[in-house]
Amino acid sequence: MKKPIKKSPTAPAKKAKKPPAKAPVATPRVAAKPAGKAPAPVVRKPAPRPTFTIVTAQIDVGFGNGLYIRGEGGGLNWETGIAMTCAADDAWTIKLPATTGPVTFKFLLNDLIWCGGENYVIAPGAKVSLVPMF
Repeated sequence: MKKPIKKSPTAPAKKAKKPPAKAPVATPRVAAKPAGKAPAPVVRKPAPRPTFTIVTAQIDVGFGNGLYIRGEGGGLNWETGIAMTCAADDAWTIKLPATTGPVTFKFLLNDLIWCGGENYVIAPGAKVSLVPMF
């Protein structure tokens, strides 16, 4: 007769080995700003440059006549007039140079006859259209 085979109790399963621990990764350090460094300079915008002053007179002075302007500021003076440019049959215009203060002026017909009323006063860089009366 044969001997019965004895079954051995199951052997405990072997534990899987853990992979070796990785060495910690060093994080790069950001260099600190030097304490004595001055802040960036403040950039200031330059003051706006004065623009041209444009004066237009709406008047028909008649064929062969011209319109002049005299005053102060914007290259004008009260002693001699500056001829205005005829832009249309009833429109005369002038572009005065840059100025920082107000412009005071009056119109003259043929640089001889002053227009009526008070002097005109406008701000520098203004663009105006006026109707002078003679």
